[in-house]
Amino acid sequence: MTRPARMVVVGDVITDVVAVLSGPLAAGSDTGAAISLGGGGQAANTAAWVAAQRVDVTLVAAVGDDDAGRDRVAELERAGVDCAIERVEGAPTGTVIVLAADDERTMVSQRGANLRLSAAHVERALAAAPDAGHLHLSAYTLLDAESRGAGLRALAAARERGLTISVDAASAAPLRRVGAAAFLSWVRDIDLLLVNADEATVLAGGLDPAAQGRALSATARRVVVKGGAVGAVWVDRTTPVCVAPARRVAVVDVTGAGDAFAAGLLTAWLAGATPTAALSRATDLGALAVSTAGARPQP
Repeated sequence: MTRPARMVVVGDVITDVVAVLSGPLAAGSDTGAAISLGGGGQAANTAAWVAAQRVDVTLVAAVGDDDAGRDRVAELERAGVDCAIERVEGAPTGTVIVLAADDERTMVSQRGANLRLSAAHVERALAAAPDAGHLHLSAYTLLDAESRGAGLRALAAARERGLTISVDAASAAPLRRVGAAAFLSWVRDIDLLLVNADEATVLAGGLDPAAQGRALSATARRVVVKGGAVGAVWVDRTTPVCVAPARRVAVVDVTGAGDAFAAGLLTAWLAGATPTAALSRATDLGALAVSTAGARPQP
């Protein structure tokens, strides 16, 4: 395999407030938890995991002109991520409260400055990365109407530059709000679409994962359906379906597991790995992520 060219990741930077619950949430009362604060955001997490694989990566995103934004950027730079970050006055850096229990997590989000990511900033950042070979887009950028122009410009600019393109479908609830037809029209003919089980159901209906992947491969050239504890499925237009089991590990916190999975998958695939090998690397990193608290690689 060869070392991949620079990857450009476009999307969100978030402050995660993660509460790993000691038991079921007691609505209207108190529930014990281990609480931590740190960097999050689907795109930022993926970029950090990519950097941990020693692949050059640029993150294109927006933060507020506040202490939280400065802290988030500093964390990413220490992790080896090249940051092309737009600082937005008058908007806070995004924040998510994550309630984690067993293999589930519930998020309460304030998108903040992420909604203000501009198409012009995306264009400038891509122009400043002539060594880039791949663009990875967090679909949160498309799913929020305020930042949709930036997401669409990222896809168009990548096509103009001849980059390969992947999109992570992000989250089932906002996908449902914008509608499958609209989303699939935005990502038509990309090289790789990543979806989890809930997102696949929104976009392709209640089929088995392989059938969902085949249905979505009419839109994207390759589709990976992430099934969490039941493993993952790779479907493309030219090769047989590839299935990979999940790694058996003690689950501490699932926050960021999908982002680690994406980083493992992309860095392996872009280096020339087979679908089987790429899925294996993806499940390795996903297992590593769920076995520790927080969404980023441990220093």
